[in-house]
Formats: sequence, structure tokens, C-alpha cells
Amino acid sequence: MELSNLKPAAGSKHSNNFRKGRGHGSGNGKTAGYGHKGQKARSGAPRPGFEGGQMPLYRRLPKRGFNNRNRKEFIGINVSTLDKRFEDGAVVDVKTLLEMNIIKDTLDGVKILGNGEINKKLTVKVNAYSEAAKQKIEAAGGTCEVL
Repeated sequence: MELSNLKPAAGSKHSNNFRKGRGHGSGNGKTAGYGHKGQKARSGAPRPGFEGGQMPLYRRLPKRGFNNRNRKEFIGINVSTLDKRFEDGAVVDVKTLLEMNIIKDTLDGVKILGNGEINKKLTVKVNAYSEAAKQKIEAAGGTCEVL
């Protein structure tokens, strides 16, 4: 370490209670960082996204489709993943999926999808199943329980 390498601690140079417009000795007096004249120098400056009367971007872009506010967002897991990651006779539920880092978050639930093959007898307890996944799990001798 040398004197030329010294730096203040991160975040220590600018305090949150800085007083703007309190004289030129403060380093931020007179115009208080707003520059000279103009709309942005005055009180009552326009809201974010205002384009000076021009049709704003959020109104120029086309609106398409419908976004359902009550939509449930499930995390999909294929049966091939269950076959690779679990031993024969294991109980698969949301908690074990989180512990094994197969999923990172549950969102509104977990759905088992039918992509791939499964040869192990598993007891699966999740929120939803596709028809193909349910058939494959039961054909392998496992059971499907809906939470």
C-alpha cells in the first residue's frame, strides 16, 4: 500500500443528507446542480417519460394481446429430470426439488411435464401434471399426488 493508492471507503464521499444550494463554498451552491435556466432548472419539472409534448414512446408503441393479472406461473420439470436425479422409491416434492437445486423458486407451483422417459418408481407430490407425465409415472409404478 502506498499513499498514491489510498481511496476513501465506498459510499463515504457523498452523504445522503447533502444540502444543495447553500452557498458556493459548499461546492453545490447557486444553481444547486440544475444548471442555468430551462425547464429542468425550474420547479415543477415534467414527469419521467415526458417528451415535451411529442407523443411519448409508451403511447407510440402498439399494444397487443391480453395480460391476465391472475395468471398462475408454474415451473415445469420433465420426467427425464426426475429419472436422472432421484433414486428408485424416492418421494419427490417441492421441498426436495429445492434442496437438490433442481428448481430455484416455486413461483405459483411446480408442474411435471412428459418429455423423456422414466423407469423409476417415484412418489411425486406437486401442484400439477401433464397427462403424458402422469401416464409415464404411473406406468413406471409410481404415484402422482396433487397438492
